[in-house]
Amino acid sequence: MLELKGLHKTFNTGTVNEKRAIDGLDLTLEDGDFVTIIGGNGAGKSTMLNLIAGVFPVDQGTIHLNGVNLTNLPEHKRAKYLGRVFQDPMMGTAATMGIEENLALANRRGQRRGLRAGINNREREQYRAQLATLGLGLENRMTSKVGLLSGGQRQALTLLMATLKKPQLLLLDEHTAALDPKTADKVLQLTEEIVARDHLTTLMVTHNMKNAIQYGNRLIMMDAGRIVVDIRGEEKKNLTVRDLLEKFNIESDRMLLSE
Repeated sequence: MLELKGLHKTFNTGTVNEKRAIDGLDLTLEDGDFVTIIGGNGAGKSTMLNLIAGVFPVDQGTIHLNGVNLTNLPEHKRAKYLGRVFQDPMMGTAATMGIEENLALANRRGQRRGLRAGINNREREQYRAQLATLGLGLENRMTSKVGLLSGGQRQALTLLMATLKKPQLLLLDEHTAALDPKTADKVLQLTEEIVARDHLTTLMVTHNMKNAIQYGNRLIMMDAGRIVVDIRGEEKKNLTVRDLLEKFNIESDRMLLSE
């Protein structure tokens, strides 16, 4: 499904600020894998997602998704394959546009634009039904500006937008980190339901070890731009936070990973 082979990425090469973010990273995902990713600050988690999305070019290595070589494709050409939700709820939506307008933009990702009516009644009813699945009452506020929504409502909408076209790969970059615990739990629950319903192959970065254990069928731990632990199946089901701390084995980073 996804194959990352020999990825390298260094920032500010040749300067005093040189930082090797990804160092010979290899990763293969099977169709339908829901992989949680943990690691300390600077481990390379978000950089890996940015390389997949095309935000940064790779220095070395290849990225293949369902047999398509994404390595040298620009970011906008990868959009039709990927869905993404960011840590900041403000990043995934257009604040000055209505809820239904944001959904229409997401629904047209990768398509040619024309001069037809923006949203027809049939499409509007589809959006209403999809919003209702979130359980947040947004189906009754479809013309409301997205900038008026709470962070949790906005992130739930962003999640819906990212999965509207059933992407080949869903990237979740600490998408609940900016939310209060109750709202974060709601968004995580919605995430699990949507991923399972649509059988989406997913990479979810998190600092919360309990969430990393609870969600998904596979867990990887990164350090210094490499994968140092890869756990799946029964072993993952039986994991505890203490187990992860022992596997991580880096005392200075334990405070960076929420228990």
